[in-house]
Amino acid sequence: MIARLFSSSRWKATLSDFLSEHLIHRDEDFMVIHKPAGLLTVPGKTPDLQDCLINRLLKLEPKTLLIHRLDRDTSGILVFGLSRFGQSAISRQFQDRQTAKIYQALVAGHLEGQGTVDIPVIYDPSRPPLHIVDDSHHKPALTEWQAIEHFDIQGQTVTRVKLIPITGRSHQLRVHMQYLGHPILGDTLYATPEQQQLYDRLCLHATHLRFTHPKTGAQLSFDCPVPF
Repeated sequence: MIARLFSSSRWKATLSDFLSEHLIHRDEDFMVIHKPAGLLTVPGKTPDLQDCLINRLLKLEPKTLLIHRLDRDTSGILVFGLSRFGQSAISRQFQDRQTAKIYQALVAGHLEGQGTVDIPVIYDPSRPPLHIVDDSHHKPALTEWQAIEHFDIQGQTVTRVKLIPITGRSHQLRVHMQYLGHPILGDTLYATPEQQQLYDRLCLHATHLRFTHPKTGAQLSFDCPVPF
């Protein structure tokens, strides 16, 4: 209904403004985008879930190809292919764990030091869309974490952490932080109601991505400032 209020030229201008605001890098083979929190990477199954990042990009650049994704409520860096070659080469790097991804999060409570969570994460069919830890599962899920700083929000101690997902399971970082007893603030799936209310969004952000250029072989690093 709302879309009908805009002419096609106005709608394109709005999308163009979105791309200008969120584009980090672009060449003939790929583009790097800052995805805002609350926006799906790909469309959902119902009509009300069709507005998503890739559909917006396709309206401006019909060659856009999916390489990886972030949860709707997670913000930060995403890379999309602009050629079949670029998509294939970069996707292979993700599959072979040849990329480097760093996230930041705010978690509940006082978490000290650094460590590794090494426990599988699986989908819980009895409580969709939840995922749970299951040490009997054969596919590993591995997350490295490091505490950065501590401060208070609404009188509650919180910790800023750096998270490095070695594997890429769905909801891995969110479930692993819950497993440690320090859920991510604003997480409507894995945090308590009190922890959800400490921030008005999921405090998880993909802040750094490194991969190899598919043609030149150069190491590329991209950063996206943390918004919380």
